[in-house]
Amino acid sequence: MERSIPEGLTQSREGAKGFRESVRATSRYAHTSMSPNEAARLIVDAAYHIHSTLGPGLLESVYQAILVHALRKRGLRVEVEVPIPVYWDDIVLDIGFRADLIVEDVVIVELKSAERVTKAHSKQLLTYLRVTDKRLGLLINFGAALIKDGITRVANRLAEPPASDSMQ
Repeated sequence: MERSIPEGLTQSREGAKGFRESVRATSRYAHTSMSPNEAARLIVDAAYHIHSTLGPGLLESVYQAILVHALRKRGLRVEVEVPIPVYWDDIVLDIGFRADLIVEDVVIVELKSAERVTKAHSKQLLTYLRVTDKRLGLLINFGAALIKDGITRVANRLAEPPASDSMQ
C-alpha cells in the first residue's frame, strides 16, 4: 500500500539530512568566484542608481525587472522568483517560499516598495538564508525616500570582511 502524502508536500529522495549535506557541499561559492560581499556591493550600487533615477513610488515588480536587467548587464547571474522548498524529516514542503532574487548563488535579495519595512521582513530573510544555507541577504526597500535608509544587510554566520573590504 502506497503512503499518501498531503497536497503541497512531496517525499524526499534522500531525506532532509542528505539535502542539507549536499547544500553545504555546493553552496559555498562553488559556482562563482565572487564572494557574497563583492556581489552585495554590486547589487547595492545598482539599486542606488535605479533609485536615484526613478525615485520611490513604483511597483515592486517594476524595480525588480529593472534591477534584474541592471545586474545582468553587469555580467551577474540572477535567478528570479526562485522557489525554495523546506525540508522536514523525510518530506519536502514545496510551498516553502520564493526568493525574489538570488544573485551569483551567494546573495538572496528581497525587494519591497513600501513606506517602511518591519523587523518581520528582516527575520523572514534570515530564515530564507538559514533554509538555503546562504550567508548574506539584502532587503531593499525602493519605497524609502533615501535608498541608503531602505537597504538592510542580513547575515547568516557570515565572516565579516576586513575593514578595507566592508560596504559603506
